[in-house]
This record gives sequence, C-alpha cells and structure tokens, in this order.
Amino acid sequence: MYLRFEEDAPLITVYRTGKFIITGADSEDESYSLRERFLNLFSDMNVIEEPEDEWFSIQNYVCTAELGQNLNLNALAIGLGLEKTEYEPEQFPGLIHRPEGADGVVLLFATGKVVITGCRTLEAAEDILADLTETISELL
Repeated sequence: MYLRFEEDAPLITVYRTGKFIITGADSEDESYSLRERFLNLFSDMNVIEEPEDEWFSIQNYVCTAELGQNLNLNALAIGLGLEKTEYEPEQFPGLIHRPEGADGVVLLFATGKVVITGCRTLEAAEDILADLTETISELL
C-alpha cells in the first residue's frame, strides 16, 4: 500500500509484513514525525494493536549541494581516478564517483550540482562532500 498524508508529501510504502518505508522526507525530524503519524493512524483504525517498530531507522540519506562553479566532467573523471568514476554523457549527464573507503556515491553535474547518496549517516555525507570539495579545488 502507498500512503501520502498530503499531496507532494513523502511517500510511505507499507508491506504485508508490517514493515514500511518512508521516502522523500526532507529531514530526520520529518521522517520520525511521519512515522509517528502513520503508527497512530493505524492504531486508531485498529489495524494494529500496539504500534511497535524498534527496527525503524534512517538507512539512506540523499543529500544535495552546490559547488558554485561549473565543472569540466571529462577532466574530473581523469583527476578523480578512472577506476573510481563512471562518465558516459551519452547515457547519463553526470559523473558517478565512488570515493574510496566511503559508503556513499557521488553524482557530479557540469553545473556544479552534487548529489550524495547511499550514506547511513548525515556525517558520512558531509565528510564525503568536504573531501570532494578539497579534491576538486586541488584539481581545478
């Protein structure tokens, strides 16, 4: 089942097992608030007796940033290391970079926009961005 409390709100996907996934929240607070609202709704409707979900956690952060400058993705693909990057502009307009020793994946666009995904903590994404910013400033 798919549930949205409002139009353009984050999506809650509910499975038969009782597990659910919240996607599209803009913050941790919003995720936990939606979780609470969802559990209360199901409890009020007598769908569940005791709302329990100790397993609930945020497992994937998707973060965006703006570097404030245009990027030469061809040069960055070489500078960041061909073994850690994928850049095929005919297939996808961004450079895909997998930093060594990091959980996340970075998408870099020629406009200077950055998307970091796959991190289990916000701090991990911030570390990746800090390292990336430093590396790019050295390369350009």
